[in-house]
Amino acid sequence: MTAYFQALDTIVGQCTPLPAERIPASDSLGRILASAVLSPEDLPPFANSAMDGFALYAGTQTLAAGTEFTVEGSCAAGDGQVRGGDGAWEIMTGARMPDGLDTIVPVEQVDVLQHDAQGQAQRIRLKAEVRPDQHLRKRGEDVQRGEQVAAPGQMLRAAHLALLAALGVAAVDVVRQPRVAVINTGRELVTDPAQALQPGQIRESNSPLLAAQLAAAGADVVWQQVVGDEPQEFKAAVQAALAAGAEVLVSTGAVSMGRYDFVPDTLRALGARIHFHKVRIRPGKPLLFATLPGGQLYFGLPGNPASSAVGLRFFVEPALRRMLGLAPEQPLRVPLTTPAGKPVPLRRFLKARLTCDGQGQLQAQVLSGQESFKIAPLLRSNAWVAIDEDAGAVPLGALVEVHATGHLQGLQPELLLE
Repeated sequence: MTAYFQALDTIVGQCTPLPAERIPASDSLGRILASAVLSPEDLPPFANSAMDGFALYAGTQTLAAGTEFTVEGSCAAGDGQVRGGDGAWEIMTGARMPDGLDTIVPVEQVDVLQHDAQGQAQRIRLKAEVRPDQHLRKRGEDVQRGEQVAAPGQMLRAAHLALLAALGVAAVDVVRQPRVAVINTGRELVTDPAQALQPGQIRESNSPLLAAQLAAAGADVVWQQVVGDEPQEFKAAVQAALAAGAEVLVSTGAVSMGRYDFVPDTLRALGARIHFHKVRIRPGKPLLFATLPGGQLYFGLPGNPASSAVGLRFFVEPALRRMLGLAPEQPLRVPLTTPAGKPVPLRRFLKARLTCDGQGQLQAQVLSGQESFKIAPLLRSNAWVAIDEDAGAVPLGALVEVHATGHLQGLQPELLLE
């Protein structure tokens, strides 16, 4: 039986980082950046007002309360370039600053002494002193031209898309998504939710779990199928997945030692090299990893939901991470506040809840319902706790490894209010 970290090293050693592709920036949410983005322009692109009010020239002096100015014109957001003078310009929020002026007095801090026939201010008096540059958004104050705004290896978030749009960046280079196929095996599985169950049947639930987690992990799920327990049907499914362009194949079920556990022999018949079969972990010990003749990666996960979830999170996702060009994950180490169960000579992955107490301290709680067939505890968990096979008894308060539910999803502790 293979140790966990040995298995992980074997998997990563078979992975090759994927090439980059250029896509519209508007379509890049959640993608991994392949090359740095440098700002092509300043942001803001011109000096503009942060307030509705009047633009003035102060230079290096503070303008005293009571000073009066003639209003020479007005400018609103979207107006073009104008030249200021010795007087004031009425200005709206976001409007370009008249050339030669350098400060803003808010409209509520002036008295309008005179209006024209249309009600526009013609002369004002300051009610408060005005400092140089106040309420002025300077050109390039947010981002300067040539500045790096996103680095390789970053996952592009909504804020990135907003900044790229503001800077006029139309396209970005991202790492191509790994193309993944999902095959679920089992003659007992029913895929139609409207179909009544017959004796011995269960509803197929691994597909939605794996497909959703794979998408969140940065993969492109190109093919899915549920097959029965016939080797020829499974072989045809593998060939169809490869024809769909899959670079990673993930199956569930048929990898243990039972009569219908045909996956290892069928893979050998296809010319696959099985690197390991069975890992010292719980849940998910029967997990299999192989490479197909074309270099595609194959992960055979056990069929129980929690076992599939662990296999995906701690074996498939590290492979995807390597293919996306990302560094290995670094888990948190957090105090344990609930029992971790009896020690076993296996690396354990436990469904857990990461919380933050009223003092701002993180803590990890191992949930009940760790049995591999149970789905509901996956819904209650927001993290995984990992305990080494040689850890022995883990006392309350001991530091344990805590991993997010997905390698790109990040840890999101639940706030405990006291």
